[in-house]
Amino acid sequence: MAYIKLPMIDEVDENTKKQFDKIKAATGEISDLVRILATRPDIMGMTNQMVKTLLLSQTELDIKIKEYIAIVVSLENGCDRCVGEHERIAKMLGISEEEINQLKDGFENAVLDDAVTKLLRFSVKSSKESYKVVQEDFDLLREAGYTDSQLLETVTIVSYFNYINTMSNAMGA
Repeated sequence: MAYIKLPMIDEVDENTKKQFDKIKAATGEISDLVRILATRPDIMGMTNQMVKTLLLSQTELDIKIKEYIAIVVSLENGCDRCVGEHERIAKMLGISEEEINQLKDGFENAVLDDAVTKLLRFSVKSSKESYKVVQEDFDLLREAGYTDSQLLETVTIVSYFNYINTMSNAMGA
């Protein structure tokens, strides 16, 4: 249950109503987190732009890897709601229940390509101990085949999930 008063649909401006309609069409619901963000349309717009840029657009990272990062970082951040939402999205993208469960049980033991495991390890380190990330971490990932642009995208996705996990947890979504 949200810790602040959630705006009702008839209490938001027309632009926010349109965003609600798009979100409901895509996900089937308007979550508490979306309604929390709607309290400040500028913050909601910024958040939606981040989602479009990082998660919905075709980028240099495979969509499957982006969902792996979403699940792993959300697990690390203790955001059960976000884990559940990205499990649902992962299934929509064709990621099997078995793959999802392996990630949730510990990606280090999952049957993944070695390069993906390294990227997830880096994602967790960037999320929880970014001050410990060093040049060697980047060198290892470059050796695994990742480009600097993909590594920037990874850190940006991790940063987004730190943001949205914190928003969800701290605001009681």
